Amino acid sequence: MLTPASNPLPTVAILAGGLATRLRPMTETVPKSLLEVNGEPFAVHQLRLLQSKGIRRVVFCVGHLGELIQRAINDGAALGLQVDYSFDGPALLGTAGAVRNALPKLGSSFFVMYGDSYLPCDYAAMARKFESSSTRNGGVLGMMTVFRNEGKWDTSNVEFEGGGVEGGKILAYSKTNRTPRMHYIDYGLGVFRREAFQDLPAGKPCDLAELYADLLRRKQLAAFEVQERFYEIGSPEGLRETSEFLTAREARQES
Repeated sequence: MLTPASNPLPTVAILAGGLATRLRPMTETVPKSLLEVNGEPFAVHQLRLLQSKGIRRVVFCVGHLGELIQRAINDGAALGLQVDYSFDGPALLGTAGAVRNALPKLGSSFFVMYGDSYLPCDYAAMARKFESSSTRNGGVLGMMTVFRNEGKWDTSNVEFEGGGVEGGKILAYSKTNRTPRMHYIDYGLGVFRREAFQDLPAGKPCDLAELYADLLRRKQLAAFEVQERFYEIGSPEGLRETSEFLTAREARQES
């Protein structure tokens, strides 16, 4: 069994290089990852969660104001983590391009998540499922987490068929061409083998959604259904909801 003690979980690449235009003017001088939530930078909450789930190493993929994130988080030792940084360079590389740029720091397989996401799911279970799916299917290069959203928390964008020995499969995925059969949403956490990114053009912008769609077309994308809703700080409403969730969570832990 894959456990943090016997076999450390894969490194997490956190995509934190965007311009966060929906949160301006707050993000004109402060990167989204450092916006204050309940008295601390959001990144601290995010990293504390990852550490509690068994993650030991994180790479921030940064661009806009990335040096401020590096200065605030440093090497992650204060949070029980090893934290490294991969800078886009003079031009933003997009979500997949940033991961492509960080490959030398990520290992043979790794998680990918967004810098504005708070995802209280089972990372170890996902890593085990990915490991078994890769072995069983031979060519699986990626796995997407999906959540039955029904359009409630954001716009659903995944057709997912659950059940079966493999735990379900993705039938369709698109952020632009949505259908009435899309009851699930991309939860915001993926796990990949490095080969999924190696053929992307180095130094050029690429989008993670396009990579997911390509892997699905090639039948190299597995699925992992989660039951816990996601939280995010990508909008003022998301900031408020995340703050309320963290406040309630801290109250439960103290009681």
